[in-house]
Amino acid sequence: MEDSDLQLVLACRRGDQAAWEKLILRYQRLIYAIPLRAGLDEDEAAEIFQDVFTTLFQKLNDIEEPERLQAWLVTTARRKTWRTISKAHGRLRSGVNAEVPADEAAAIRDKAPLPDEQLLILEEQHRIRTAVSLLDERCRTLLQMLFYRSEPPSYAELAASLRIPEGSIGPTRARCLAKLLRMLKK
Repeated sequence: MEDSDLQLVLACRRGDQAAWEKLILRYQRLIYAIPLRAGLDEDEAAEIFQDVFTTLFQKLNDIEEPERLQAWLVTTARRKTWRTISKAHGRLRSGVNAEVPADEAAAIRDKAPLPDEQLLILEEQHRIRTAVSLLDERCRTLLQMLFYRSEPPSYAELAASLRIPEGSIGPTRARCLAKLLRMLKK
């Protein structure tokens, strides 16, 4: 069973390096995704990632609800992302792009989800990935093969990989999805 955020934060407070590594691995994708989805580049996302975990290190003993670490990290990453974007917009307004008419800019439609909607999607994806990682190996492998690939393998390939009969893949998938759903409802 994986350590909870509360357990990891308490271990980090005691100076446990392995706990830091687990926290970073657990939240790396989520924290990187926030600035990337907001339109920043890889270097800016890496800088925000470092800033978020530096801030966590500095404020580790001040976090009152360590069990809500994910929300704290996401909020911190969002704030740092928006600060970076605001600074960039300040430079753009005073720079070369200052002559673009405001009504033209307002007429450009962006069909992408709003940042808050995107953040909810990212958090849900992270929640599902975490739950999948807690499943037993056979269920985890089956669900990853079925749903984490752009082209899922055939039942024959799944059966060979998992060493189970083709006819049991459907029922096994149903049981694994039921386990996953139970975990997500907790």
